[in-house]
Amino acid sequence: MNLDELGAKHIDIDKLEADELWKLYSEVHEKLIEKNEIRSKNITGDRGEQAAIDFYNNTPNLPKLQMAPPSTQNIDAISVKGDRYSIKTITFPNKTTGVFHGYGTPENPIYDKKFEYLIVVVLKSFKPIMIYEFSWEDFYTLKKWHSTMRAYNITLTKYALDKAKLQLKVNN
Repeated sequence: MNLDELGAKHIDIDKLEADELWKLYSEVHEKLIEKNEIRSKNITGDRGEQAAIDFYNNTPNLPKLQMAPPSTQNIDAISVKGDRYSIKTITFPNKTTGVFHGYGTPENPIYDKKFEYLIVVVLKSFKPIMIYEFSWEDFYTLKKWHSTMRAYNITLTKYALDKAKLQLKVNN
């Protein structure tokens, strides 16, 4: 969908100066915050969280989710049944999530169950194209240590994708 399809005035961004582009970005950013589409400085992560929750809430037979309160550790959404969801966002063509803090180190792991499900959203140009869901148990076996970040992450390898409970192609 482009600006014309939205009924908006066409803006030729190629003709805008850098300061004008930043002003336009700032206005869009403020409007997204006002509409509760983003709630932090991590616009990619916020977009993935919102896309996952919208998709789950609008798809029959999937749990209905709501955002976890801001700054809730380890989870981003909660189902109406009380299941906790961590949501990570990857931008295509990348295959590795951001890091998960609070799970110890390979030498001193922490086994406390922090959530029931992990949702990984793959975005392309801020549009969700794939959504994967993993159980806590699968997350725990798939996580890999990121020595620089001193935390764990998940890479969407073929092995990992074979473990995904849900593999949904999103039609936007």
